[in-house]
Amino acid sequence: MSAHPYGKDRIPAKSRNGRAANFQYRLFPQPEPVSFSAWTSWEAPDPGVWVPHGYVVVNADLRGGGTSEGTGDLFSDEEAQDYYDLIEWAAVQPWSSGRVGLDGVSYLCMSQYKVAALNPPHLAAICPWEGFSDLYRDFVRPGGSREDGFSIVWSKGTSKVARLRGDLRQEIRARPERDAWYRSKTPDLERIRVPMLVCGSFSDHSLHSRGSFEVFRRAGSTQKWLYTHRGGKWSTYYSARATAARIGFFDHFLKGVANGWDQRPAVHLEIHDDGPAPAAVVQEDAWPPANLDWRPLWLDARDRALREASPAARSQAAFSSRSGLRFQWSVPEDMDVIGPMALRLWIKAQDAGDLVLFAGIRKFRAGAEVTFEGSFGFSGDIVSKGWQRAAHREIDDRLSSPAQPVHTHDRAAPLASGEIARVDIALRQQATRFLKGDLLQLDVRGDWHFPRNPLSGQFPTFYAPSPKGNWVLLSGGGHDSHLLFGSRAISVTAAQAARHG
Repeated sequence: MSAHPYGKDRIPAKSRNGRAANFQYRLFPQPEPVSFSAWTSWEAPDPGVWVPHGYVVVNADLRGGGTSEGTGDLFSDEEAQDYYDLIEWAAVQPWSSGRVGLDGVSYLCMSQYKVAALNPPHLAAICPWEGFSDLYRDFVRPGGSREDGFSIVWSKGTSKVARLRGDLRQEIRARPERDAWYRSKTPDLERIRVPMLVCGSFSDHSLHSRGSFEVFRRAGSTQKWLYTHRGGKWSTYYSARATAARIGFFDHFLKGVANGWDQRPAVHLEIHDDGPAPAAVVQEDAWPPANLDWRPLWLDARDRALREASPAARSQAAFSSRSGLRFQWSVPEDMDVIGPMALRLWIKAQDAGDLVLFAGIRKFRAGAEVTFEGSFGFSGDIVSKGWQRAAHREIDDRLSSPAQPVHTHDRAAPLASGEIARVDIALRQQATRFLKGDLLQLDVRGDWHFPRNPLSGQFPTFYAPSPKGNWVLLSGGGHDSHLLFGSRAISVTAAQAARHG
């Protein structure tokens, strides 16, 4: 089952020219072909696959969407209750076994969280495949920085295909802090109890990556699995390999098939050397993997280097909200860098009280940058990235860990002129292979990493830049500015295989 506000009947089978597949499939390129039957709705399970395999596929319009009556309220408790009723209705139909599973991408993923937290009696398993779980932290104001690209496109587009209560974009602009309205849109992940297969993508840092990994980290389910990749969102979901994983999961929990699913490791991990094709695919028992070596690299502002030992002497580097700083580290051995990253910076305000710090990790080999698949079909993405507004530097101790700081975002505290403050930045999850001699580069900027255009930029992603001003970054001498990440050495055989493709 899946449910969404986009209109369940917009399928190729109902189009005279066969072009009813959503325009976004053609607008945002995919690294592999996207193939599904004419009965497949937007980002929904393909009935052409599931019905021959013995399943009933229910694709529903949420309140206000498509042919449903009423006025919808996105991400609301009311919407979750509607979905609860739909699950319980489906479970008692004569064609039903009484076991209901949920599947789907993006909104079809996100609509699963709140209803799963209600624990409907007949809900047997869920497969949330790439969807943010915290509207504020994951999407519209990550790190407190307002998203001014896809959030505009999505809110306008959704309002055209569904009757909705209120104006989402207007609410986002009016609410810079994570207030009660945002909290009402956030599911209680700890209340989810059903078995789950979560897809956490490394290629959707600007939309779904953070939220997917949070669902896996915090859900109360005792049986949960994580499927990672850094390919295209839709080309991966409809691929034979991902479909086989989902069939294995649902066969076990909906049909009761003894296929060994419950004995398999918790994490399917794809590690990337470059581009969308993985260099290695391994199975892990936990996320992040338990055998990582967590190491800090210390910033040295004097010569813009990342060092393995903390500099004894204090140094500083000036930058403005329209410029940035770069720090490099020559990788000393073949290694896989895996999981979240955390960046700690000490900054001093010069003539502005607030700043959004945009941090990015880039990879260089033989003088050329190595790029990866990113959000919205952008193939020139960097290893990882993070955002943090200096005035929102307060940490949420309940949700944070050393490698993954989480901020409260409930109040703004601008800096006074000359004030020094510590800012912790969470960088998005990734799994990247580095070989000896590669350069790992840290960029620290006051604006977004890419131009705002579809030719050379990451269209439509964009974030409001920092207010104009000048700042100083401090390192050494008691200012522990550093990058923390997890890694593990890889064998020479694996490294040689990567070098030779």
